[in-house]
Amino acid sequence: MIDTITEMMPFIVLVPLIAGPICALLPGRGLPWALATISASVAFVLAAMTLGAVFHGETLRYAFGDWAPPIGIEYRVDAANAFVALLITGMAAILLPWGKALVDDEVPERQGSFYGLFLIALAGLLGITLTGDVFNVFVFLEISSLATYGLIAHGRDRRALLAAFRYLVMGTVGATFLLIGIAFMYILTGSLNMVDLAERLPVGEGSRALQVGLGFIVVGLSIKLALFPLHHWLPNAYTYAPTLISTFLAATATKVALYVMLRFIFDIFGPAYSFMALPLSTGFMVLALAGMFAGSWLAIFQNNLKRMLAYSSVAQVGYMVLGVSLVTVAGLMAAFLHLFNHGLMKAALFASAGLILYRTGSLRMDALRGIGRQMPWTLTAFALAGVSLVGVPPTAGFISKWYLISAAIDADQLWLVALILVTSLMALIYIARIIEIVWLQPRPEGAPVVKEVPWGLLVPVWMLVAANFYFGIDTRLTVGAASAAAQALTGGAPLP
Repeated sequence: MIDTITEMMPFIVLVPLIAGPICALLPGRGLPWALATISASVAFVLAAMTLGAVFHGETLRYAFGDWAPPIGIEYRVDAANAFVALLITGMAAILLPWGKALVDDEVPERQGSFYGLFLIALAGLLGITLTGDVFNVFVFLEISSLATYGLIAHGRDRRALLAAFRYLVMGTVGATFLLIGIAFMYILTGSLNMVDLAERLPVGEGSRALQVGLGFIVVGLSIKLALFPLHHWLPNAYTYAPTLISTFLAATATKVALYVMLRFIFDIFGPAYSFMALPLSTGFMVLALAGMFAGSWLAIFQNNLKRMLAYSSVAQVGYMVLGVSLVTVAGLMAAFLHLFNHGLMKAALFASAGLILYRTGSLRMDALRGIGRQMPWTLTAFALAGVSLVGVPPTAGFISKWYLISAAIDADQLWLVALILVTSLMALIYIARIIEIVWLQPRPEGAPVVKEVPWGLLVPVWMLVAANFYFGIDTRLTVGAASAAAQALTGGAPLP
């Protein structure tokens, strides 16, 4: 069975990668959407099978063309990247069926190219996640980024073009930094295979070139991660992209960047070198806390719902990086757990916002007054997903923060517990503000009557909401996978 899954593993990437160009050639609206949905669903099934195969500590390796690494390129999958791949494919499989009506409304023409770009972006994210070759990481990063720029530019607001251009500029800087760091590694070792690099890197020789290479990689991936203060591409990109794209990106893109950074720091360079060569622990902690407070503070004062959620994502990235900054297995596990759970929360929130936009044509706060009584199912879903974002039990958000707080206590950083609680209260403020506007304020005079969206659009959103509560009660999959992911990156050894 393991051998069969290993042979099928490359198709997680190949299915959407091959289907993408085919989608671009298909006419009309139905055929491209159907092919994209089928491709994402197949990738999800394969990713779920792969996670099941590596859940208990196994590692699957597939060498392309039977060229043995380090000469050949391989996919190397353990619990860490299988967990991320499950999130990516799961989001695509849920959101593509849900998003058809919204895409028809927001992107009425050129849907073949739209769904083609979506599949290429999906394949790029999965390639980044599964590959065992650092140059392949850069190649797939560029594939996913170029497709994402085009997808954001499909937004019907003209400002989507500027948002895509700004993301292109920032993304290019980040990718260039990553490539420079990889070049330093190749110069020092003559290898690009992750396992081989981990053995060959001169981590004990005080190499200044290796130190500079690590610095370039961390900064480049921090841009892709939208780690404060390198987050400026994110708010506009999420605000003006088509709803399907902003929802998918909010649930997946920054998570992939975090995973890649952790793979470099813990698996290739090794934590003993990474956190000694550069002051990463202190730097990550300072930037994470700044992002948590700045993102939450800015979210409170936004007048556009999607923009508020975008700044909230900046804060949530801070929680993930804060777990990493503790340099403990428990902190790393909390980071992986929040990586997955935040994907569920933010997908439900952005999807709910998309349904509001679909019915009202606006996400400005003054246009949302009293709309909860006209769209009760949509706004209830938003409120419940918001409860998970705040971290109220029994939700997935509560589990994330519980493990993060526990990791901080285990690391004797009790002061961090207070800051986590304060920023959670700040999240409560901006979620409560929306609830007050949509439920308690009267509808403006002369405002058109808005109808609830069809059940076909509500069911996927409520599935995401239900997942937030299910994984807040039954944590065997999420906590087990996050623990296995942390063990896979650290090898079970204690961290410095």
